Amino acid sequence: MASSTSVVLAALFANGAIAILKFGGFLLTGSPAMLSETYHSISDTGNQIFLLVGIKYGAQEATREHPFGHGKAQFFYSLLVSVMLFGIAGWESARHGYDALTHGGVHRASEDVTLLGQTFDPILVNYAVLLGAIAFESYALWKAYQGMRRQMDEYGWSSFREAFRKTSDVTTLTALTEDTIALSGAGIALFGIYLTRITGNSMYDAGAALIIGIMLMGFAVALAWENKRLIIGESLSKDAEDDLRRIISDWDGVTELVDFRTVYFGAEELLVTADVAFEPDLDTETLERRITQIELALMDHDDQVQKVYIEPET
Repeated sequence: MASSTSVVLAALFANGAIAILKFGGFLLTGSPAMLSETYHSISDTGNQIFLLVGIKYGAQEATREHPFGHGKAQFFYSLLVSVMLFGIAGWESARHGYDALTHGGVHRASEDVTLLGQTFDPILVNYAVLLGAIAFESYALWKAYQGMRRQMDEYGWSSFREAFRKTSDVTTLTALTEDTIALSGAGIALFGIYLTRITGNSMYDAGAALIIGIMLMGFAVALAWENKRLIIGESLSKDAEDDLRRIISDWDGVTELVDFRTVYFGAEELLVTADVAFEPDLDTETLERRITQIELALMDHDDQVQKVYIEPET
C-alpha cells in the first residue's frame, strides 16, 4: 500500500505543476495540442486525488456493515478515474482537435510576445513546457514501473500484458497507464507543434490534439474493463489457484478437496474458502489443528491471502 501511495503522490505533484504550465502555453499560442495536453494534465491531477481517496477509504477497518473491510473502494474510485476523467478529458481533447482540423483553430505561434519587457517567440514556451512535462512524466512513470515490476517479480508474471490482466492493485495499474499516456501525449503534442511551426500548416497541431484525445478514450475503456472484473468479484488466476489447491489436497489427513473458491475483496486482498474432507478417525482437537496449519500455509504461500475459511466435510 505504501508503494501505491508513493506512486500516486509522485504523479499528483508532477501533473499539477505541468497542467498550469501547459495552460500558460496554450494562452500564449492558442495551440490545440497544448489545450488537449492541458485537459490531459488536469484530468491526471484529478485522477491522483481520486486514487488517494480510494487508498485512504479502502484502508478503513472492517465494520458490521462491511465485514470484509472497504478494500473494493479502490476499484470503485479507479473506475471513476477511467470513466469520468479519462473519458471526459479524452472526448474534449478529441472534439477540440477535430474542430480545429475541420474549421481551423486559433494559433498565434507565429506572433512574438512581450512579457516583462522581453520579446520572445511563444512557441519556445510550448517547447519548454512539453520538454519539462516529458522529464517529470518520465520520473512518475519510473515510479509506477517499479511498483508494477515488484508485483511481476513477486507473482512470476512474464509480461506487462499479463500483469495488466491479473493484478488487483488497480491504483498502481492506473498510475502506470496514466503516466504512459501522459508521456506519449507530450511527445505527440511536441511533434505536432514542431511540424506546424516548420511547415506553417496548423493541421499537424490539430491532428496531434485529435490523436491525444482518441488515445485517452481508448485507455479509458481498457481501464474501465479491468476494474469491472474486480468490482464484480474476480478469482485468483487458475495457475495460482491450482497451487493453493495442491497445498490443501496434499496436506496430511486430507482425503478430498470437495470445493474451493477465491475472490478479491480489495487490492491484493484475497478471500479463500474450501470444503475439505478429512480422514474420519481424526479427533476434534487434531482436526482443528490441521485446519489452522492449512490456513497459515496458504497465507505463507501467497501474501495476498488475507482470510481463509475451511469447512470440514465428513
